[in-house]
Amino acid sequence: MPSVFFKNREDMAALFAHKDIAFEFASWLSAEFKFYLIKEFQRLKDDESSRNQLEWDMQRTISKINYQIHTDPIKENLIAKEITRQQTSYVYANEADLLNVTLFGITAKEWRDGHSGKTGNIRDYATLEQLVVLSNMESINALLIERGLPQGERLLRLNQVAITQMKSLIESKAIKRLK
Repeated sequence: MPSVFFKNREDMAALFAHKDIAFEFASWLSAEFKFYLIKEFQRLKDDESSRNQLEWDMQRTISKINYQIHTDPIKENLIAKEITRQQTSYVYANEADLLNVTLFGITAKEWRDGHSGKTGNIRDYATLEQLVVLSNMESINALLIERGLPQGERLLRLNQVAITQMKSLIESKAIKRLK
């Protein structure tokens, strides 16, 4: 390197000591290197996005599987044998909305009315923390149903659980590292 650019070897070493400067310099020297650097950055960002989506998909799947734990006690304890299929659906939806109100503050219908351009349901747009809490609340609500607690009392208890667990997860350093 010509000495015109650097007063001494330490100045030259300082230039190449910082990777951002080295990348910029190498990109200036070689269009091929610059193209490679851009493509590699895009690949890494795509991989990161894919991993985050996979984590969310896995948690959403777990909460869907856990839903069975929630619906069995509803079927056994809240649905009378002589009601119609439509009435049965209403009971399940009512219990799902109990959890929606507890966690999200709104029912599924209220969410759909406010988000008409979106497909899916409120749970499809939940955060990882919300899906973890939702899975936990489904299990807890199943136990409360089996114990015969009325819906109003379950709502209050589940809301306290949701608040406590969301606060804990939001403050969790482990969850922050996942993101």
